[in-house]
Amino acid sequence: MNSFKILLLENIHAVAKEILEGEGFKVDLLSHAPSEAELLKILPGYQALGLRSKTEVTEKVIKENQHLFVIGAFCIGTNQINLGAAKEAGIPIFNAPHSNTRSVAELVIAEMIALSRQLGDRNTLAHRGEWMKSAEGAREVRGKTLGIVGYGHIGSQVSVLAEAMGMKVVFFDVLKKLPLGNAQSRGTLEELLGISDFVSLHVPETPQTKDMMGARQFQAMKKGSYLINASRGTVVCIPDLVETLKSKHLAGCAIDVFPEEPASNKEKFVSPLQNMSNVLLTPHIGGSTEEAQHAIGIEVAESFRRYLKIGSSSGAVNFPNVDLPVKRGTSRILNVHRNEPGVLGEINGIISKQGANIEAQYLSTDEKIGYMVMDINSAQVQTIADQIQSLGRSIRTRVVF
Repeated sequence: MNSFKILLLENIHAVAKEILEGEGFKVDLLSHAPSEAELLKILPGYQALGLRSKTEVTEKVIKENQHLFVIGAFCIGTNQINLGAAKEAGIPIFNAPHSNTRSVAELVIAEMIALSRQLGDRNTLAHRGEWMKSAEGAREVRGKTLGIVGYGHIGSQVSVLAEAMGMKVVFFDVLKKLPLGNAQSRGTLEELLGISDFVSLHVPETPQTKDMMGARQFQAMKKGSYLINASRGTVVCIPDLVETLKSKHLAGCAIDVFPEEPASNKEKFVSPLQNMSNVLLTPHIGGSTEEAQHAIGIEVAESFRRYLKIGSSSGAVNFPNVDLPVKRGTSRILNVHRNEPGVLGEINGIISKQGANIEAQYLSTDEKIGYMVMDINSAQVQTIADQIQSLGRSIRTRVVF
């Protein structure tokens, strides 16, 4: 097991490498986001892959690298990975849904104040030697209404911080959520847009959220209000946003994510939002603080350790979650199989024929696959594992100790 090689991409925090090497794994780093062709070339030498938001793990990449045991997204989102193909190959995907929550929330608060005080434009003018000391168009955020679209981990954290600054908070979510503080839920997106001075987006990338903010939604927003998007680039229709800003219906916006983004810091960034008045553009840095990246590195590295060494899939986004305590004096077999009737009986039949004793067994399934963790007492553990793997419905079987 300690000969496993792990590839970490996109400048994942060094703490992840330290933790994984401390567990005996071999770890290599790449600073950029490889293309599909590059991934196909380099992945055969690795058993685990870690990435951030830029690397696309396509169905082709997964199908040609089914030797991978695990993939980790060192970020919140996992839309850059083909989760279905990974599931069918028996590869769990882990992410870090909580570690950068505070960093993103703080950026949103900072952007609200910066937009309301026109700090971006005034900073640029000062650097040019122009002195624009005026209260015109500059307002406090206290007493204003913040509309949060998506009241999950980040949206609810923004809610708490905004209320502490004296703002009124309303939110809209497709799922029923418990409000924090004095935040109030709104029944429709349009209702929220019509009463909000600031609208902040915190939704995942799904077919339902693609271009959810377009010309009709912008016109539904209050005249003179502001849009903030630190969620996913595909959520906002950029051409429609540009036209709304040109018409002065919106007073400004802050955009941290874009439909198309450079793969590395060496590539040039181009957007139709550039050089527009009171528009803040940041290079997808919502979670890019040292504290957040350090916490993410620890969280996903720990998921790798637990899955590779003891078989725990707790927290996997595409996989049945199993977390069975280690039982001393036993050997552990992990099995991923197609979720069809009779599989467990076939597996237990093999164990019975070998005369092995099952000390603990746990099976969790979803609509596609089953994941079984089993502790047994037998000197023939590898033979048993090989026989289980030979079953027609087995996807992957391995012994971890």
